[in-house]
Amino acid sequence: MLELKNITISLKNDERYIVDHFSFTLNRGDKAVIIGEEGNGKSTLLKFIYGQNLVDEYCHCSGDVITKDKMAYLPQTMEESCAALSLAEYFEDSAYYMHTDILAKLGLSIDFILSDQRLGTLSGGEKVKVQLARLLMEEPDILLLDEPTNDLDIPTLQWLEAFIADSRLPILYISHDETLIENTANVIVHMEQIVRKTKCRISVARCPYREYLSRRRSTFAHQEQVAQKQRDDYAKQMEKWQQIYNRVDHEQEVISRQNPGAGRLLKKKMHTVLSMGRRFEREKENFQDFPQEEEAILAKFDESIHLPSGKTVLDFSSDKLCVGERILSRNLRLRVLGNEHIGIVGRNGAGKSTLLSLLWNELRYRNDITAAFMPQNYAEALDFDKTPIQHLAENYTKAEVTRARTYMGGMKFTHEEMTGKIGSLSGGQKAKILFLDMVLRGADVLLLDEPTRNFSPLSSPVVRAALLHFGGAIISVSHDRKYLNEVCDKVYELRKDGLFPIDKSEE
Repeated sequence: MLELKNITISLKNDERYIVDHFSFTLNRGDKAVIIGEEGNGKSTLLKFIYGQNLVDEYCHCSGDVITKDKMAYLPQTMEESCAALSLAEYFEDSAYYMHTDILAKLGLSIDFILSDQRLGTLSGGEKVKVQLARLLMEEPDILLLDEPTNDLDIPTLQWLEAFIADSRLPILYISHDETLIENTANVIVHMEQIVRKTKCRISVARCPYREYLSRRRSTFAHQEQVAQKQRDDYAKQMEKWQQIYNRVDHEQEVISRQNPGAGRLLKKKMHTVLSMGRRFEREKENFQDFPQEEEAILAKFDESIHLPSGKTVLDFSSDKLCVGERILSRNLRLRVLGNEHIGIVGRNGAGKSTLLSLLWNELRYRNDITAAFMPQNYAEALDFDKTPIQHLAENYTKAEVTRARTYMGGMKFTHEEMTGKIGSLSGGQKAKILFLDMVLRGADVLLLDEPTRNFSPLSSPVVRAALLHFGGAIISVSHDRKYLNEVCDKVYELRKDGLFPIDKSEE
């Protein structure tokens, strides 16, 4: 069991509270997912639970984390200090020989984990797999997982989904994979920033995700209906009261001069009318508040973007796909026409990101299209020492800055986030900047490597809708099953012998 008592966390840079007097108990069998918009502090809360020292540099914290059990923590990104280690060094203190079942389920061989290959050279999915393997070998009592599905191929993702669902361990995790959340979570911890990010709120619901969303919509709809009816009734009452007040006031003005006795009666009547008005005002103070809900992000491309259906956007062929001297695939061919939306899947390490980088180099200098690239590693496209405004308003003209601020406002960036360094932002906020860059540049061809992996399950539907209705071409690598089904017209699997079209229902 894990107990959180009266946890309060605020950010040092802007004194904004992300957790305020929060208490929670994680029980045996709980599969609790932390959801919320990008930058709301999900990863910070998970780090604090594992060890306050992980957040002391940028947070003020108080409260108690109580447990006698052994916790294991999977960070959102592998620590930089691990990059230079070989796999053999990484696993040397683990009892891997007693956990070959874990290795097999994750698709990792003994030869692989005892090799001299450096962790820094692994694909994103391979990094997640080896970290998961070592964590599970420690036989923890409680699992804390920050985005465990990032970059996993679909077979491993499905294995992880089954593992979380079937495990008897209490698991507290963050995920942006809606399908995984729908299939595993039985507790929802929802972190929000409301009233224009000036107030934090955490809601806990012990129910599946879809039921939570349904309950939330129903509760908010009822609360809004009650609040609106109270105000409508109040307006009608006040209109009648004003009519009575005006009539008595008029009578008092006219009659009291002619008949002092009647004037005294009217004075008492006016006292009653005023008392009625004060009672209505007191009742107004107890009206039901309108529901405070964190606003959804605004994300869409210019509706004028359109490529003719017969236009050849890409006609790519290659005898082989290599990383160094290692051949990943052979006999590649990919043709993309007009506004086709293409998805590419494949096992971890198959070379999907390598292929997308090659395609980017084919398209980036074309004059007949405007191509944009969202890499898996955001550092390839973003200067972390710049501010978001400096990145999005490259020439820094007044018009560019105003436009960038307006669009970032639609993505729910605060002033501090707009003017602080990109490197201090969460993965989801960095993804938003890349997304806005594509929108502001008017790109008509998008190359996207895991475009939805850092968007919250609340933002992802908005992003998917924007990409679904995008009038240009999309070539994307993704393991997001909802994205593949909703956005992509065609899905190809990258194998050792080339690219092969597959039925989306297989995913």
